[in-house]
Amino acid sequence: MSSTDETRTVIENYIRALQGGEAVERHGEFFAPDATWTLAGDLPTSGTWVGPDQIFHGFLPAMLARFDTTKPMSQEVRGVIADRDRAVAEWTTRATTVAGAQYVNDVVIAFRVADGRIVEAREYFDTAYANRVLFAGN
Repeated sequence: MSSTDETRTVIENYIRALQGGEAVERHGEFFAPDATWTLAGDLPTSGTWVGPDQIFHGFLPAMLARFDTTKPMSQEVRGVIADRDRAVAEWTTRATTVAGAQYVNDVVIAFRVADGRIVEAREYFDTAYANRVLFAGN
């Protein structure tokens, strides 16, 4: 089991890589080979994605396809709370959709870390709002 400090460091380093646009190229550094990412809800992208390839080459591009990636996208972190091998990160995502609408959604992700890498992530946000703003008409 990971220590609280190790878990916090792994998650904070992952968030910094995400904010710096380096998360995809460095995904093997942060995620175990059998890691899972689960997006709750009933969006077209909801479900459980297994392994860094599915997470970063399936799930993430499917979500990013809804955003205008030529415009700024940010994750304004409110905090990370860690306890042994578990951590919860809370942030607000701000972006512009491909349709030109502003997207602002609060996100909470529950992580589990083992051997210095993320083995599980469960993401929660307002999926009804995301469906209206990102997936309307699809």
